[in-house]
Amino acid sequence: MIVRAAVRADAADMADLVNQIIRIGGTTAHEDEMTPEQVAGYYIEGPDVFCGVVAVEDGRLIGFQSVGRHPALPDGWGDIGTYVAPDMQRNGVGAALFAATCLAARAAGLRVINATIRADNVPGLASYARRGFVDYALDPEYRLRDGRQVGRISRRFDLV
Repeated sequence: MIVRAAVRADAADMADLVNQIIRIGGTTAHEDEMTPEQVAGYYIEGPDVFCGVVAVEDGRLIGFQSVGRHPALPDGWGDIGTYVAPDMQRNGVGAALFAATCLAARAAGLRVINATIRADNVPGLASYARRGFVDYALDPEYRLRDGRQVGRISRRFDLV
């Protein structure tokens, strides 16, 4: 597995991956599929992107992680998103992505990484806990567009 900085040429593969995860449901707050252009703006090169990394194995993009600015977070904080191919979860992809993300986030001057996770996303909650993220806020009333109440948990990882 190769982990490297995300580049514009990765946008289509990243969109394919995130859209697959959206279609499966249950592990992302995203409800609408994304175009490669949207993915590039949100996760690679947009004005609010601090850093983004991809994991590639045998020429296949198997995961990506990005940290961006979120208006609800204090200065020095970044908001993380992680997407790993369903058939590659629990195989070290998330750990490899996070190691690279921490280096890039520190280089970008961040002090804290925020992860806001659906409360019903058990694998996501476990993944962030394994990395050392700790709870700091709860939103039990969070609902999806269809009205389902799933709640959200915000966790932080201190870089300094």
